[in-house]
Amino acid sequence: MSRIGKLPIGIPKDVTVAIVGQNVTVKGPKGELYRSIHSELGLKIEGEQLIVTRPSDETLHKSLHGLSRTLLANMVEGVTKGYMKQLEITGVGYKAEVKPYGLLLSLGYSHTIQYKAPVGIKLTAPQPTQVTIEGADKQMVGQVAAEIRLLRKPEPYKGKGIKYAGEVIRRKAGKAGAK
Repeated sequence: MSRIGKLPIGIPKDVTVAIVGQNVTVKGPKGELYRSIHSELGLKIEGEQLIVTRPSDETLHKSLHGLSRTLLANMVEGVTKGYMKQLEITGVGYKAEVKPYGLLLSLGYSHTIQYKAPVGIKLTAPQPTQVTIEGADKQMVGQVAAEIRLLRKPEPYKGKGIKYAGEVIRRKAGKAGAK
């Protein structure tokens, strides 16, 4: 039995979980999320807990068991607490501005970059060199953070670019110079 898959998922009081066939809808104070679970896995609600079961010990069922349980637990946590990622911008003149559609980024290119936020994602810039991404869907928050980081990845010589908060960039020595 999967150690993660056999754990029940606690459902808080302010969250409603609806199961229609293999589709799961989770509603809470931070939003509403949908997910379709593999057709061979079983889902049931017992009291204040959501339980994922598997039909056999085949390799496919074992691998889907823990994955499905974790995805559902992330949905429940997302609609109650939400998820957040922080990015730091390093470089002279590099900055981010919040606009109604998303972010306007100045990253050392000859033009500014407009990043449009997907539905359900809230982008804020408490300082011009910091960006905060918030949302209920863990996968979407991580995807948006990765897309923004890709606009100007941190380079190893001066460390300029966009990095995750707390990320350590390995620095390289520059040219050795003439003797």
